[in-house]
Amino acid sequence: MIAFAVGALFATAPSSPADDADAEAARAVDNMIPTSHYDVPCRKGILCQTDNATLTYYMDSGGSNALESDDKAAVRDVLNSQYAPTDLSVSYDSTPSWSGDAETDIYYSEGTVSGSDNGFTYCENPASGVYKCDQQYVKIEPGYWSSGLVCHETGHAVGFVHGEDASPVVGMQDSRLGCMKKSVGSEGLGSNQVRNINNTY
Repeated sequence: MIAFAVGALFATAPSSPADDADAEAARAVDNMIPTSHYDVPCRKGILCQTDNATLTYYMDSGGSNALESDDKAAVRDVLNSQYAPTDLSVSYDSTPSWSGDAETDIYYSEGTVSGSDNGFTYCENPASGVYKCDQQYVKIEPGYWSSGLVCHETGHAVGFVHGEDASPVVGMQDSRLGCMKKSVGSEGLGSNQVRNINNTY
C-alpha cells in the first residue's frame, strides 16, 4: 500500500488597517519627555518639551554663528517636510523675541559643540509647566547641517530623548526612533515619532 501525504493550503486573510494600527501601536516606543526612564523637570541647560503646539523658529543670520544658505535650506526643508505635517503649527519668525511670554521657540545657530557630538540642543528659558521650555537653542557644527541631524536636534527641542531613556528602553539605533537614533543618517521622524508628537501636542 502506498501512502500519499496530502498538504492543505491555507490562505491568510489580508490584515485590516485597524489590525496594522494595533500592531504598530504594540511596537510603539515612548521617547517624549517625560518617560518612565527620564522624568527630569525642565530647567536651563537640559532637554525639555517646547511650551505648546505653536512652534516658531529663527535661524541666525549674522556674525560668527550665522547659518549659510544651504544650512538654512536644510532647516526649512526639515521643518516643512517632517514637523509641519504633525499637530505642531510650524512657522518661521523673522523678528525673533528673546524675552517675555511668547519667545521664539527654537533658535538655530552654528558653532563648536563640546565633546564628540556635532549638534547640541538645550533649554535657554524654562516656561511654566514642569517639562516645558519657552525657548530652546540648537547649535550644529559647520559642515554638519544634514537633514538627519537637523531633524534629530529639532526632535530634542520638541521633547524627544534617546533610546536609552525611552519607555521601553530600546537600543540607540532602534529603527523606531527614526531621526532620533544616536547616529543618524538621512532618516525623518517616522511614524512612531509623529504619533508621540501628536499625542503630546
